Amino acid sequence: MELNLKNPLIFFDLETTGINITKDKIVEISYIKIYPNGKKETKTLRINPGMPIPPESTQIHHITDADVANAPTFKEVAKDLANTFEGCDVAGFNSNRFDLPLLSQEFLNAGVDIDFSRRKFIDVQTIYHKMEQRNLSAAYKFYCGKNLEDAHSALADTAATYEVLKAQLDKYPNLENSVDFLAKFSTQNKNVDLAGRMIYNDKGVEVFNFGKYKGKPVEEVLQHDTGYYGWIMNGDFPLNTKQMLTRIKLRGKK
Repeated sequence: MELNLKNPLIFFDLETTGINITKDKIVEISYIKIYPNGKKETKTLRINPGMPIPPESTQIHHITDADVANAPTFKEVAKDLANTFEGCDVAGFNSNRFDLPLLSQEFLNAGVDIDFSRRKFIDVQTIYHKMEQRNLSAAYKFYCGKNLEDAHSALADTAATYEVLKAQLDKYPNLENSVDFLAKFSTQNKNVDLAGRMIYNDKGVEVFNFGKYKGKPVEEVLQHDTGYYGWIMNGDFPLNTKQMLTRIKLRGKK
């Protein structure tokens, strides 16, 4: 089933130096941009992470330091990438938990303040887990009847994710072919920040989603524990988390 789109939808995948959102870097990004008229744009970029790629990461995606030695840094391509994502909804496989927060971190480190808060996010993995309960290779085999060649190549993973979503729409009549529905269905929590350190509760109030103040309203905590804001700002938290926390703090002063 082809996708019913109001806005362009970007499927993307990252290959990285590791899985730490605040410390690891992108070494490859691939995207397939689908327009409402069915037009597609595909691109893969190798990125110089400015740090050695650990051998255990190279074993997964087969990208070495030599492969990216002459590649641009993320900062050098950040503005062009931001323009590519502008006005688009976003889709990926496990993207809400990893790829999207790490991509946002890279943008902010590069000084590019891209506002993802107005986007809709479809996480194809979440749909898969809700409907069938497993990884991308298994999903590709299950839904599309194909073996995923070059798994952990960003482009192969991105293309497979796009095909899996279309096959999911064919298989499950209860899945509406609408980005609004799919974004809501593939969201585990309604996140305030991309990493989900803060979420909206049932009343639409921002609450902390971790630590000693889990479930407590963010504004209330910042008023009563004035040092907590500083602890987060100085801690090993994603820049997007700090950015959203600061917005809430400043809003409370108005």
